Amino acid sequence: MEEKQPTVEDWYKAGEIAAKVRDFAAKLAKPNALLLDIANQIEQKILDEGAIPGFPANLSLNTIAAHYTPHINDQTILTKEHVLKIDVGTCMNGAIGDTAITIDLTEKYEKLVESSKQALANVTKLLQPGTTLGDVGKTIQETIENYGYKPVLNLSGHGLEAYTIHSAPSFPNYNNNNKQHIKVGQTFAIEPFATDGAGKIKEGQQPNIFEPIDKKPIRDSNARVLFSEVMEKYKGLPFAKRWLLSQKWNEQRIDSALRMLKANRNIVSHSPLVEVADGIITQAEHTFIVEEDRVVCLTK
Repeated sequence: MEEKQPTVEDWYKAGEIAAKVRDFAAKLAKPNALLLDIANQIEQKILDEGAIPGFPANLSLNTIAAHYTPHINDQTILTKEHVLKIDVGTCMNGAIGDTAITIDLTEKYEKLVESSKQALANVTKLLQPGTTLGDVGKTIQETIENYGYKPVLNLSGHGLEAYTIHSAPSFPNYNNNNKQHIKVGQTFAIEPFATDGAGKIKEGQQPNIFEPIDKKPIRDSNARVLFSEVMEKYKGLPFAKRWLLSQKWNEQRIDSALRMLKANRNIVSHSPLVEVADGIITQAEHTFIVEEDRVVCLTK
């Protein structure tokens, strides 16, 4: 959404901050911690490190794979019954860092956590300029299946571009025989998801993450003002409903404006993604950049 393209240094810095914040967040994930507090601390830490959030902190529990961010006044508390996916996004002058980790508070899903983590480690070793997307998927699928679990088939890694979290190409979590090669200059995120369920997700209820998609004219003045503020502050990146709360904007006014913007197709909402057979899901994710003779993991 911005004219200026990020530099290679921006990509490295975005990745470095994302990794630092991910590791910081992992230490916050303890029984009795309020999910909303963890999200606020993650997002504040990103700002303190000199970046802005690439997207709202995703804190997805158990059967939810992704796209859960706490809502306004969310009272969800972590317990020893939870497997938590922490997905952190940073933005440095347009460059995106995207990384995720799974914390098993139940201490019952160590192998499932290890399967997605090892899949990512195996892909990291495989990657070089010219690696095919199919080979990435094959490595992920074989690793997860060797642990006795299923990769989530309808979730994938994705290209990263300036101020854009999801762009082409898609990096499958299974072998789809795609012969497309990764190329020098590309930046992307690879994120194996593993489950003891059916291996597919569906959209859940109550989205709290929204993303601008079109600057087309907006008739409603309330919606127009909100859209303008969102674009200026968040640079076209995904945002959380709770970020909008202020003296000027109460929840009712926010909801009304968001409804108008969705109806006018200026924004889309991202609902939590839930495993179809209520399987537990784990995730691991890193951001990569393809250089002349190697592929560098930016979020180690």
